Amino acid sequence: MALAGLSCFQFSILLLLSSLISPTSCLSHHQNNKHAALFIFGDSLFDPGNNNYINTNTTFQANFWPYGESFFKYPTGRFCDGRLIPDFIAEYAKLPLIQPYLQQPAGYQQFVYGANFASSGAGALAETFPGMVIDLKTQLSYFKIVVKQLRQNLGDGEAKQLLSNAVYLFSIGSNDYGNTLSTNSSFFHSNSQDEYVKIVIGNSTAVIQDIYMNGGRKFGFVSLGPLGSLPGIRALEPENNSEVMTEITHLLKLHNKALSKTLRNLETQLKGFMYSNFNFYTAASERINNPSKYGFKEVKTACCGTGPYRGIPSCGGKRGLTEFELCKNASEYMFFDSTHPTEMANQQFAELMWSGIPNVTGPYNLKSLFERTH
Repeated sequence: MALAGLSCFQFSILLLLSSLISPTSCLSHHQNNKHAALFIFGDSLFDPGNNNYINTNTTFQANFWPYGESFFKYPTGRFCDGRLIPDFIAEYAKLPLIQPYLQQPAGYQQFVYGANFASSGAGALAETFPGMVIDLKTQLSYFKIVVKQLRQNLGDGEAKQLLSNAVYLFSIGSNDYGNTLSTNSSFFHSNSQDEYVKIVIGNSTAVIQDIYMNGGRKFGFVSLGPLGSLPGIRALEPENNSEVMTEITHLLKLHNKALSKTLRNLETQLKGFMYSNFNFYTAASERINNPSKYGFKEVKTACCGTGPYRGIPSCGGKRGLTEFELCKNASEYMFFDSTHPTEMANQQFAELMWSGIPNVTGPYNLKSLFERTH
């Protein structure tokens, strides 16, 4: 192309366009606007579709209708009618939607805004649904690949700044305890409840410390919610329901107490470590006990499924059961399927995580973490 015939205005436009498509433009935009990246780890509460790319016959997939019907208008792999909590957090932080890591694991352009490694069904333990999910340790290995690529492409200094200013968001543990309902869960039954919780927390802590060693300083956590109130648990036979709910509730309280203690210890042990811990149990219970206050008409029965409380996981007719019921308006429901919140519920939880007061989200909320720089 001959540049001599271009006016100054035309030449300026050409330079602008070239900057927009250059490999470093995404980084420049990130740096100039001081956007903190968002790295996401966990389970189906956070998985935007990583399990779509697992080469196995896993049942932990939501890449079919009616998942995604409310917002995306097509199934993305999210276990929801629309957006998940991290989707809203990214929006509040003025970030683009953080895509599934496995959707495009190579390259670095998208990683200046973060990456989502979460996998539906995943736990802190490799023994939780082995071979069917991406466990937390494997998610960590993916993160390390991203760190290496960022350092190679940005240089150590800029990569270090990006990683220290980023927020690392976790939702993990529910499946480690939900899996204990299985009579085949020999690993759980070979330990006492206290020992089992200690192992789950220990695995999570090891991952947190590893991310810290790789430059992470700001962490967000979702404590475990009231699993006993899920439609899938309510649907159990009456003679089993009470016993299961008692055991699960005890485990959840042990876990949440241990998590709080561990995070306080890490804050004193690791220089610069900051965290936000969302009291998911209380927030979800509050909505279950006072549905109309939060705009819900139904908090016990799922929008999509079959059987009692639509708690049998048949939503979409892809898991062995082809028949299922679907509500007309998912936003009136707290649960979309047997175990997962609707977009309406996710948005409310995300708002609490973003700007909630310390007794709900503390000692910092996510807004405070994103605004802090290291």
